[in-house]
Amino acid sequence: MAARLPIYMANMRDNPQWLAMFTLGRFLPVRRALRRLAHESASHDCSHSMFAGSNMLAALAALRTEGLFTGLRMPEPVCEDILRFAQSTSCFANLSRRVEFPPSEYNDAVVRLGSPVLTGHYFDRVEECAAVAAVRGDPLLHAVAAGYLGRKARVISTRLWWSFPTSDASDADLNLASQEKLHFDLDDWRALKFFFYLTPVDHDGGPHVYVRRTHNRRLARHQWTLMVGHPNEEVLNAYGSENKTTVLGGAGHGFAVDPFGFHMGTVVRNSPRLMLEVGFGVSSVLGRRFHGEPAVSLGFGAVVPAQTPRDNMLKCLRQASRVSAGCWPDLWSARSPSAPAWR
Repeated sequence: MAARLPIYMANMRDNPQWLAMFTLGRFLPVRRALRRLAHESASHDCSHSMFAGSNMLAALAALRTEGLFTGLRMPEPVCEDILRFAQSTSCFANLSRRVEFPPSEYNDAVVRLGSPVLTGHYFDRVEECAAVAAVRGDPLLHAVAAGYLGRKARVISTRLWWSFPTSDASDADLNLASQEKLHFDLDDWRALKFFFYLTPVDHDGGPHVYVRRTHNRRLARHQWTLMVGHPNEEVLNAYGSENKTTVLGGAGHGFAVDPFGFHMGTVVRNSPRLMLEVGFGVSSVLGRRFHGEPAVSLGFGAVVPAQTPRDNMLKCLRQASRVSAGCWPDLWSARSPSAPAWR
């Protein structure tokens, strides 16, 4: 929490509406109210999607019940294009621009940084890769996002990064990289993320772990706290170890998750893993940062009309009052007719 405090302060400074989302977005009654208020999406033509073998209705059914859909497959030429881009472009060590290095010079980066290098992020350089833009604009991804989030669904993040094998990373390093600790994300009032492995991932390759059904089921103590991460044993005891799913797959394997469900990355133990994320949300502008860097969204770099702090604060208060009005009584009930029991 302390390590992320400067990031939270930057988010709040950039746009006070972020604070309303971060405070209220963790409560199930608020999220259920927003889901009920979401407008149905218009029909989408997915006939030109690169993910021709994937079924939109199957994806939506799995996401609504499980919070996870694993039936995406990126075409091999697209996967190879992104891999070539990543191998030939310098990334940044451990979420900081202080050390920049091409992946082939990983050992030199460790020496220069003076500590283990867990990750190499491309930040806004991902915009230089046409294949990433093609994936991000694919009609099937947009159709699934709109079907799940409503017609206001829009791209709010694009990430490309390496995870490197290391055996001496500290707990602080792992927490910063979101590895080995179950947590949930608060990127927007409602969100959906698509992940793609660009290199093969087995049990030692840093697979993604997701606890199914936790996207719409949450203990009160996991809502009434500012912490988004909790001990793995506590989470699995609360929601059932049988719901823990480890996502394995070859290069090009893709999956979609509701990031409000508990999940985590795991440490790579064999060869470096390259991963792509395309995130969707429902807010036009939240000014969210990713570890101090502006989140790369569709239309990254576009000019946002200037607003005064008073304008932003009024928007923040209006938004908070709208989403909270009428939904707080549900918070104390053990069950809600629109969702499973909290346990």
